[in-house]
Amino acid sequence: MGIAEMEERRMSYQQDQRCHLGHSDVEEELQNLGWYHDSLTRHAAEALLLSNGSDGSYLLRKSDGKADLYSLSVRARDSVKHFHVEYTGSSYKFGFNEFLSLRDLIMHFANQPLIGSETGTLIILKNPYPKMVEEPSIYESVRVHTAMQTGKTETDLVPNAPSLGTKEGYLTKQGRIVKNWKTRWFTLHRNELKYYKDQTSTEPIRALDLTECSAVQFDYSQDKVNCFCLVFPLRTYYLYAKTGVEADEWIKILQWKLSQIRRQARQRDSGTFRP
Repeated sequence: MGIAEMEERRMSYQQDQRCHLGHSDVEEELQNLGWYHDSLTRHAAEALLLSNGSDGSYLLRKSDGKADLYSLSVRARDSVKHFHVEYTGSSYKFGFNEFLSLRDLIMHFANQPLIGSETGTLIILKNPYPKMVEEPSIYESVRVHTAMQTGKTETDLVPNAPSLGTKEGYLTKQGRIVKNWKTRWFTLHRNELKYYKDQTSTEPIRALDLTECSAVQFDYSQDKVNCFCLVFPLRTYYLYAKTGVEADEWIKILQWKLSQIRRQARQRDSGTFRP
């Protein structure tokens, strides 16, 4: 092997090593970002931002293209725009701009106009959508939302509010005085469980404050299948669902709500709670 060939191989090896180290640094930086969604597809990103995000919510994901290409997905009103972010080996290329880190990119565009799209929509980076969202362990009939806090730098933009599970559907409830059973439309939002005469009613019959609820559990005292109860200081509410699956879903999300309420109460008592 000649000297020239050996030197060529040495330089090639060093280049490969630098490339390897560069990719390791990139992976470490990406994993440290709370809003990098590694395996999220374009369609999944759109569904996530449109259903749970708000105007200006954004996330970074792996592009379907080459290895060093990423996509910044941003919600702009009622649509989601996607922008390529390319890692060049030493910086991130975004349009005509280059940044040494992704945090530099976000800090540069935080609460400033990002781009005027082809439709003229002004796009602003406001709310990073976290990859880890605290939520119940059921999904089919639970819509999970994430409340965000906006700020002027990337640090300020980190979300600190808990996710909010919501659920709605028909349940049959036992009356308080006359112990008959009537089917009502129930909605769960934040810490309130409301029930209406039916789905078309605009005014609730009653709103139950879950901060006053001490327990939610299956009940076998009422001779009803798929029955569960909510225990309040002055009354226990007995409800039953059409199926065991529906009853289980209601119990799970209501118990999750109670756990969140208790956790926040403990944080307030210890002085660590941030609303």
